[in-house]
Amino acid sequence: MAKKKAKKAGLAMITLILMFAFCFPIGMAILTSFKSQSEIAKSVLSLPATLNVDNYIQAIQKSDFSRALLNSCIVTFPSVFLIVVCSSMAGHTIARNSERCRSLRFLDKIFLGSLMIPFQILMIPIYKMYKSLNLMNSHLGMIIILTGTSVAYASYMYVGFVKSIPRELEEAAMIDGCGAFKIFFRIVFPLLKPITVTVATLHVLWLWNDFNISMILLQKEEVRTLTVKQYYFFGEHTSNYGVAFASSLLCMIPILIFFVATQKYMVEGISAGAVKN
Repeated sequence: MAKKKAKKAGLAMITLILMFAFCFPIGMAILTSFKSQSEIAKSVLSLPATLNVDNYIQAIQKSDFSRALLNSCIVTFPSVFLIVVCSSMAGHTIARNSERCRSLRFLDKIFLGSLMIPFQILMIPIYKMYKSLNLMNSHLGMIIILTGTSVAYASYMYVGFVKSIPRELEEAAMIDGCGAFKIFFRIVFPLLKPITVTVATLHVLWLWNDFNISMILLQKEEVRTLTVKQYYFFGEHTSNYGVAFASSLLCMIPILIFFVATQKYMVEGISAGAVKN
């Protein structure tokens, strides 16, 4: 009995330590966002003398927050919509036909292989290609590249889930005269709701926080997203940490609200996929 209590106490202690390790950077960011430059220079760990909101006002003004927020929404949500549509159709096709079609099995392997390629290898070719196609500083170009770099992983997630759906449902719909697209969107896609919410939520989080692609392709002030705007609070010789952290926290608020709203469905999707696979 004593041994079991000691084990529980040890696990609780480890949990508290890990929780502190994860929460500490966020706590430091919040504290720093309310400090003046002199307070930050004096001590990073000290509490602010007063709750100074000037950093937040400067962050909103200097980053043109409303425009940057709109740019982030323009490139994130259409990209996620295209990712869900394209990857669900690809995942369904691979899951249902890969056993008898060698090219689809090969496509599945290509999707898996592409996940191992770091984006840094693709940066220069993408930049040159976009420059030649006049897609630089274009939200459309950004949506295309975000969708293209995300479809492989999303399709991989859909493949396993589609295999858990009985084929008999599709065969019955086919007997009733439904075509391929009608079968997918009327019969199969509604059954993919758990994994669809999971894919959508994960990719909203990832694409909203994207920095590398945005930094390369969105170089004009009027098309930059929130993540790129934060970068310009750090100069070659000076860095305004208070304003930078304030801007980062403001950038987190919309996506944090979205995550809290969809967390329940995301957990359901992950657990459902784990059980069925």
